[in-house]
Amino acid sequence: MNQLTRRALIAAVALALAASATAQDKTIRIILPNATGSGVDAITRSVQPALAKALGHSIIVDNQPGAGGIVGLQQLVRSPADGLALSVVSNNVVIFPSVLKKMPFDMPADFTPISVVGYTPIVLVVNAKVPANNAKELIALLKAKNGEMNYASGGNGTILHLASAMFLDEAGVAARHIPYKGVGPMLTDLIGGQVDFATAALPSVQAHLKAGTLKAIGIATAQRAGAAPEIPTFVEQGLPNYVMEAWFAFVGPKGLPPAEVQRVHAAVVTAFADPEVKATMDKMGNVINVQPVDKAMPFFRSEMAKYAALVKKAGVEAQ
Repeated sequence: MNQLTRRALIAAVALALAASATAQDKTIRIILPNATGSGVDAITRSVQPALAKALGHSIIVDNQPGAGGIVGLQQLVRSPADGLALSVVSNNVVIFPSVLKKMPFDMPADFTPISVVGYTPIVLVVNAKVPANNAKELIALLKAKNGEMNYASGGNGTILHLASAMFLDEAGVAARHIPYKGVGPMLTDLIGGQVDFATAALPSVQAHLKAGTLKAIGIATAQRAGAAPEIPTFVEQGLPNYVMEAWFAFVGPKGLPPAEVQRVHAAVVTAFADPEVKATMDKMGNVINVQPVDKAMPFFRSEMAKYAALVKKAGVEAQ
């Protein structure tokens, strides 16, 4: 091998190594269709360090709220299917087809489901000025006000909108809906007294409940939550059919290669099994049960059918 050939070979190897290093250094962006302060945001940021370690890439969390989550989901749909753009989604993604007259993407065909990870309890809260401390008192107050009270949500057609609408339907009362651009702004006005009540993921309101700036009326789970055993369920308060859970799942853009799906899924399993992450999830009240890849798409389709029926029952009009 002459010197010229040797130099060319060394240069080629150097370029290959540089390209490999660059690929390894690429940052993964987790696009969240939620504002900061939401339950999904808290979960994602809590698992972020462990997930970055398991994937071998740095991770940034990119909050893209707006239109109840449509804005962020559109960002994911438009992203290349190279594993560098992922998202953590909630029930909203399967509710939208039933509450929006026009969808800017096809659910679930425009996504690659990776794994349903677990669920978060939903709690109904009122601001500190509302003279009600349980479901019976709130229902009586709503009846007395005859539709004058209002409730907030993180956006039209979101799980929190539907959860409140279902409560009103089950209780046989009425209230005015005020949608916000995310959970953070919603909670700010709720605490400030601009709105009377809302449903929220337990992790997003725990600090406010402890501070006394919000009061918990009830939790929409079949049994009391281990992270907040003092909050009674609506089942035990006389609303046996009012049970809802806010699940969360990892998805990628359409066409994500199967090998990449399996790699991300394995990293999700590893990250949520981390002792520190498990302790944080338990403290938040999240129930973690990472499902296999092949369970994700059937789950999404089943949830779409379930929520279509719930939307119709609750009388939520398409926007």
